[in-house]
Amino acid sequence: MKHFGLALAMTVATALPVAAQNLFAPVAKVDDSVITEFEVQQRIRFLQVLNSTGATRNSAIEALIDDRLRLTEATDVGLELTPEGLDEGLAEFAGRANLSTEEFVKALEGAGVAGETFRDFVRVNLVWRELIRARYANRVQISEADIDRALAAAGTAGGIRVLISEIIIPAPPNEQAAAMARAEQAAASTSEAEFSSYARQYSATPSRGNGGRLDWVDLNTLPPSLRGVLLGLTPGEVTDPLPIPNAVALFQLRDIQETDAPSPDYAVIEYAAYYMAGGRSPETLARAAKLKSQVDVCDDLYGVAQGQPEEVLDRGSLAPSEIPQDIGFELAKLDPGEVSTTLTRSDGNTLVFLMLCGRTAALNENADREEVALQLRQQILTSYSDSLLQELRADARITRE
Repeated sequence: MKHFGLALAMTVATALPVAAQNLFAPVAKVDDSVITEFEVQQRIRFLQVLNSTGATRNSAIEALIDDRLRLTEATDVGLELTPEGLDEGLAEFAGRANLSTEEFVKALEGAGVAGETFRDFVRVNLVWRELIRARYANRVQISEADIDRALAAAGTAGGIRVLISEIIIPAPPNEQAAAMARAEQAAASTSEAEFSSYARQYSATPSRGNGGRLDWVDLNTLPPSLRGVLLGLTPGEVTDPLPIPNAVALFQLRDIQETDAPSPDYAVIEYAAYYMAGGRSPETLARAAKLKSQVDVCDDLYGVAQGQPEEVLDRGSLAPSEIPQDIGFELAKLDPGEVSTTLTRSDGNTLVFLMLCGRTAALNENADREEVALQLRQQILTSYSDSLLQELRADARITRE
């Protein structure tokens, strides 16, 4: 609205005369309330002066119908706007053009818009806003996870996603040579079916049951070192074996796509790693499965680790380039609150219970979280407002002349 005052002043000189006849002819009827030609012309002119969208005859009529429905609903529930509340609303609206209410009304009238048109417009919007807040505000709960998701998605453009298959072969100290031999054998795969067969034989990940096939993955969620490797492949090709702690990894690119979906660069990825003695023994994996059913967020792991040595729980908030590659790849497959038990440490004797806490997009790492929460709350209230208005339209008798 920075240049609103200038636009308004320029509009005064070009104010259009209102038709002198049939000003009060009915244009539409909402139940027992009539919308006149005068109101339609005033709404069109008002929107033209504001340089707003919807300054067409049809849009103006539809907006006036909505106003009748809003005002009737507010009246039916006994909601009224005080004179003081209206004055404050008028002053706030006029202040967007750096004008007082009196100056704003004078400028409008000079442009052919009656002061009452302005007051009616503000009155309806204020009373409807109060009705929506009173009826729905208690239903709107914004969590930290909601804010994290909004930050991760905001301000991002389309990107690239990849369809890959994985093989993670355990390689404890006494089996490293054998693991590398298996990896080199799988790396020579010439088809998806062959690679999937090796995944079922050798891989230690849950995806082995699906032949190592993963769903689409946003390229920007993968470790930076792996992104370049995958971009250098054509569909069907396999990476060279990649040594990672206590394992060897390799990946087959099945497909790659550009997408219009948000694809942020992440500044920080937060995760928690709870280290469980016993490696991938059946007993430890059973304990991990039980623990997985008991925790929902990373903070829950503090209670699990209570009374144990401090080093059993590692909570990290790191840039993607600072995260160990094997951990980074597992995190890429997770949504916040999800868990991976694929990795081990201490020569395979310790199972890594890995949970993704959240991701923060690079453009939004310094964002005001309270402001984001307010925006999310307003979006939800707006959806309630739209739904209620649709219900009112469905129940009303609306006719257009």
